[in-house]
Amino acid sequence: MTDPDEGAAMSDGDEKYWYNLSTGEVEFGMLSAAVDRVGPFDTADEAALAPEKLRERSRAWAEDDAAEDSWGRSSLSDPGDDE
Repeated sequence: MTDPDEGAAMSDGDEKYWYNLSTGEVEFGMLSAAVDRVGPFDTADEAALAPEKLRERSRAWAEDDAAEDSWGRSSLSDPGDDE
């Protein structure tokens, strides 16, 4: 027996807004190929701000990665500072 709600989450995207990375346009529903769209968003206005949100998240991830990459380096690079 299959769950009647199975796949419901997949169809929820049809009732949401998406930002198309190829065209730069906001779309209602999953019109474009998944590789070309980001979302979903509840409103067209939120979807229109997708490029800005992606830049903010990318910058935050890069800062986190840089912090992780440099973690512990100061103590390793200056071993004589503790004396």
